[in-house]
Amino acid sequence: MQRSFLQRFSIVGLYLWGFRISVLLIVVWGSFGTFQAGCPSVFTLCAFKSRYSADVWLDLLVYGLSQGSVYALIALGYTMVYGILRMINFAHGDVFMAGAYTAYYLAAAFGRAGFLNRHPLLSLAAVLALAMITAMSIALVLERVAYRPLRRAPRLIPLISAIGASFFIEYAFRGFFGSGFQAYPEWQIFKGEWAIAGVGILRTQAVVIVAAVALMVVLYGFVMRTKTGTAMRAVSEDLEVASLMGIDVDRVIVITFGIGGAAAGAAGVLYALVFKQVHFFMGFFPGIKAFTAAVLGGIGNIPGAMLGGVFLGIFESMGPILILEGLRVPGIYPGGIPAPYQLKDVIAFTMLVMVLIFRPSGILGERLATKKA
Repeated sequence: MQRSFLQRFSIVGLYLWGFRISVLLIVVWGSFGTFQAGCPSVFTLCAFKSRYSADVWLDLLVYGLSQGSVYALIALGYTMVYGILRMINFAHGDVFMAGAYTAYYLAAAFGRAGFLNRHPLLSLAAVLALAMITAMSIALVLERVAYRPLRRAPRLIPLISAIGASFFIEYAFRGFFGSGFQAYPEWQIFKGEWAIAGVGILRTQAVVIVAAVALMVVLYGFVMRTKTGTAMRAVSEDLEVASLMGIDVDRVIVITFGIGGAAAGAAGVLYALVFKQVHFFMGFFPGIKAFTAAVLGGIGNIPGAMLGGVFLGIFESMGPILILEGLRVPGIYPGGIPAPYQLKDVIAFTMLVMVLIFRPSGILGERLATKKA
């Protein structure tokens, strides 16, 4: 009995519990400091009042939703491929880049011809279609050339192949199109704000959120309600048994890569609507964060990837101000950590570490089979 007690409270276990408690104390301390108004220190009792108005918090929330929706679309490709092949497709962020970058040239041509603003919805649909077709094509080529020959190899080998494919796509686009930034043309119809329930929301953010949600609903319905979707779920559960039951596994894998690539291409255009520019390295950080979102939601779980992307986007948007700006340390940071938004990536990846410590299977990861977890 005593030995079992000591095993449960090992040095590593105590360290992890100490780390969890420390992080929670920092979050509470920082949040409390942010919601104090005009206090000389966190130890002084003051009125509990936010430094920022409700409009500021709402703007951060909407921005986080739009950014998180893009992360969620990219994360779907990661989680679907992992669910079937048990591999992380680290070239997926560059598939996202390829779709956005290629569609830029069509958008720029529409802009020069005046078609972009004469027919804004039609031009946006054409740009989205080109991005999705391009990204899907590259994803299918990756599957055929870089992954299919290594399907029965140890897991580390396809991972190395994915990293090599990522660098190849990045520097191929740099060689073809240059290393400079390209400014996406703006649709006049998406400039300004829309008043929704009395709240002003940037039109680009509203379009991104609505389009991303619609795409995710369509994809979820395809996976859950069609024969092909049923085959994908069967292969995800057990590839060998699904093959014995007559399912064409190669076809299912190709469809999975194609759908994931198309979603990433659409996410690339939506990302460009918000950030207004593309370049050959633009897929790296969104790709890593989308992978983080897939892990947060439970890798291999489609609803989890959607939820993880939105959650990460909101936390990345609101977390720096909520936690870091109020983290006042007497004698070191008496006024809070300066420029907290520059540390938003630290906040995002710290959240990943926290989820992996508190719940390694992810937010919705409990439905995964044991061998996937």
